[in-house]
Amino acid sequence: MNLRWLLRMSQWARNPPSMSRVILGAIVIGLCLLIAGIEWLGLWPEWLTLPAQGKRGF
Repeated sequence: MNLRWLLRMSQWARNPPSMSRVILGAIVIGLCLLIAGIEWLGLWPEWLTLPAQGKRGF
C-alpha cells in the first residue's frame, strides 16, 4: 500500500466525513450499481448506447 493512502486513511480516521456526505456517496454508488444491473440484464435502451468505434477511438 502506498504511503499516501495510509496518510489519507489516518486523516479520515481523525476527521470522518459527515453523515450527509456518506449518504450522498451511498446514493451515487447505488445509482451506478442500478445502471450496471439494468445493462447486465439487457434492459438498457439502444438509443442510450454509443456506437462502436474503431481500434484507436477516432
